[in-house]
Amino acid sequence: MTDLETVAPPRPGPSWRRAAPALLGYAAVRALGLVALAVWSATRDKSAQQLLSARWDSLWYTRVAELGYGYEVRLPNGDVHSNLAFFPLLPWLERAVSAVSPLSYADAGLLVSTVASLAAAWGIFAVADHVYGRRAGICAVLLWAVLPVGIVQSMAYSESLFTALAAWSLYAVLTGRWLTAGLLASLAGLTRPVGAAVVAAVWVTAIASFAGERSAPSPGGAPRWRRALAILIAPLGAAGYVLWVGRHTGKGPLGYLDVQAGWRNGFDGGYAFARFVADKFTSFPSALAGLALIAGVALLIRLYVTCVRQRQPLPLLVYAGVVTALALCASSYFGSKPRLLLPAFPLLLPLALALARLRTARSAWVLGTVAVASAAYGAFWLNGSGPP
Repeated sequence: MTDLETVAPPRPGPSWRRAAPALLGYAAVRALGLVALAVWSATRDKSAQQLLSARWDSLWYTRVAELGYGYEVRLPNGDVHSNLAFFPLLPWLERAVSAVSPLSYADAGLLVSTVASLAAAWGIFAVADHVYGRRAGICAVLLWAVLPVGIVQSMAYSESLFTALAAWSLYAVLTGRWLTAGLLASLAGLTRPVGAAVVAAVWVTAIASFAGERSAPSPGGAPRWRRALAILIAPLGAAGYVLWVGRHTGKGPLGYLDVQAGWRNGFDGGYAFARFVADKFTSFPSALAGLALIAGVALLIRLYVTCVRQRQPLPLLVYAGVVTALALCASSYFGSKPRLLLPAFPLLLPLALALARLRTARSAWVLGTVAVASAAYGAFWLNGSGPP
């Protein structure tokens, strides 16, 4: 079981002064990653800026910003890659920034992601600080920064924007700001399909609070109408876009599923991923990769179980659980799964608590070492296969 409120007594509000050490540390880690990428790219005669803003999904986002929806690519095998698969909030922001500045759509995407990544770091700090205290909040932000795929936070992708909206929506739920939570959940739903995780967190927590009031009324809680309105507002972003796609394609409410099927994306309960892992054991070198994948999934499950045992607040458990399930159980490109897990920051809170209990010098040494490794891996990754 878990608490609906917080594990610790209420903390001061998430002022930028209180969050300053976390934000400065986050900026330092991201700067290290960008310097490593620039140096590595230069040795390979590649442009670090292009790797961050004009490859893979970032090209699809900028094309939506410039030309709108309706573009598609037909592959020789019959698959149809339509830009309708990409939710609109990031390209809307790219278009807005480009309209009021000399920046190209690609560079506008980098600016949006940079600002959003700082907002995401601040939101993660606010959540962790509220639940476990300031020291744990700082450690949580730095852990999120040093993730192996942390370089994605600096790309013109939607992960940083989505994580910012999700973190602040969860913080709003934790602090009883239900209308804010619903609005941010709706915006998260306009950013990525996994916005369903934020909606679920708002819904489950609000419904649980209604049920709790029946057995033990809480006169000091938020008005019921605010929670009810948050339930109505939260899914509007995702539902609005999905319904628009259905109308645009002429295939009705399920039209978006057809668009995703063209990309070979779907939800199969993890069957395709399990087959992908099993196929690794057909030869010795690839078997090592299979063992690493199994160990990674086991670690995720272990972290989530620890979150439950540590009695994380209900909205965090719901959100992290849905994000993890959607990432692991989707039949999409398997190399993108680490990136899809990037928004699941509540899974880092047990590790943040453990680091917070160490002496400052020791925790700084651990985080610094991991930050260097993460920067090197990010530079290597983007100059190689990179995120799809």
